[in-house]
Amino acid sequence: GMDGFLKVFIDKYLEVTGGVVNAETMPLLNGYQHSLLGYHFLREEINEGGFVQLIQNGFGPYIFDNPFAKAMRQFGAKEFAKLIYSAKKIYDENRADLEKDRDDEEFMAMYEQYEAFDELEEQFMDMEESVTARIAEYVDNHIEEFAEIV
Repeated sequence: GMDGFLKVFIDKYLEVTGGVVNAETMPLLNGYQHSLLGYHFLREEINEGGFVQLIQNGFGPYIFDNPFAKAMRQFGAKEFAKLIYSAKKIYDENRADLEKDRDDEEFMAMYEQYEAFDELEEQFMDMEESVTARIAEYVDNHIEEFAEIV
């Protein structure tokens, strides 16, 4: 299905970047490819531990400082793009605190402190399947942008 189709591309990007997104690996993929890889990381992190975990694991800048939401809108996932902008607002207002190094206990306490993310995570769970389908459709229609590795 969709997941298998997207996985082919994502696995290649993970291989090329070593699963690490930083100044050295950024030039290895184009904007389309980074957007798809960003969706992969976002999905994995949110399904496991929400936006708090996504940010604590260092993906905040990759998702919120890059034109990820704009790309999602371009890919046809408009409601999802809005959701990302809402999460970005919380991120921007609390960035230093959200990115602070924490032990396990402090990390768990963040979930209470940042309940504002809960509703967004629930919305994402509801739309995840349709968002993934939209993205897969976009990739399928613009395959050359996603398939060619620089």
